Amino acid sequence: MTKASLNLQELPLVRGRYTENAPLGEVGWFRAGGTAEVLFKPEDKEDLVEFLTQCPADIPVTVLGVLSNTIIRDGGVRGVVIRPGREFANIDVIDDVTVSVGASAIDVNVAKVAAEAGIAGLEFLSGVPGSIGGALRMNAGAYGTETKDVLIEAEIITRQGQALRMPVAMMGMGYRHSNVPEDYIFTGAVLRGQRGDREKIEAHIAEIKAKRSETQPIKARTGGSTFANPKSAELAAAGLPEGLKAWQLIDRAGGRGLTIGGAQMSELHCNFMINTGTATASDLEMLGEEIRRRVEEKTKIMLRWEIKRIGEAVSSS
Repeated sequence: MTKASLNLQELPLVRGRYTENAPLGEVGWFRAGGTAEVLFKPEDKEDLVEFLTQCPADIPVTVLGVLSNTIIRDGGVRGVVIRPGREFANIDVIDDVTVSVGASAIDVNVAKVAAEAGIAGLEFLSGVPGSIGGALRMNAGAYGTETKDVLIEAEIITRQGQALRMPVAMMGMGYRHSNVPEDYIFTGAVLRGQRGDREKIEAHIAEIKAKRSETQPIKARTGGSTFANPKSAELAAAGLPEGLKAWQLIDRAGGRGLTIGGAQMSELHCNFMINTGTATASDLEMLGEEIRRRVEEKTKIMLRWEIKRIGEAVSSS
């Protein structure tokens, strides 16, 4: 996408900022991919509501967070991309077990603030790359805990600009999934842990950090786990043992270290895809699809992408 075709005159007046042809790929964790036709950074929730209420329904709207687990295809994203910023990054301790957080709050920061307040149970968030909005969308989890286990309710704004509070029971959250409509925008959440000893909580966070450093390529240009672990029924149907992880299937299929262009499946953790320095978004996606093909050929299981892929591919013709 070399030039914006969406006329800014078609968009509502806002207090926030519009930017045409805004870089997305280069600010994402993979450091690869295209631009936003128009990027909108709302001033606050009221600004976001006003925009959504007045934005014509035929203009595509995409919401992105810190791009920790997203491939922005090289052709970029059409329409308006909304990226809520620091105004949506609050982390407020409500009482001795409850925290109110904005969708842009970084997961590890939420874990740290909870620890300082003596709130246990949120340590797993220190092992989840990204922000709370993404954790809500995909029920992110790590080290035996998922977002749904600590979530009371989510704050949401619909595509039509209606503000909602949705209890966790209504969100249909399962493994790396929620049933919340794709055009609903998360703006915050209320999380609940339990009382704990600050020193023990902080020690647990340090333990998670050390384990990640030993087992994941966290200093590389990566996006976290590439594929979701297969379901028990899928393993059973393929005649494979219960509990096999995606990385084990990738390893069996010879995927560790596999490279296409500048994209590589990490040698350290082969369910992590990395940009070695020159990868395009196409390289990354092609590598992922080649891994899926090899795993299916070897094990009869088709891995499901955990990394989100959005935007338009660049034609090779």
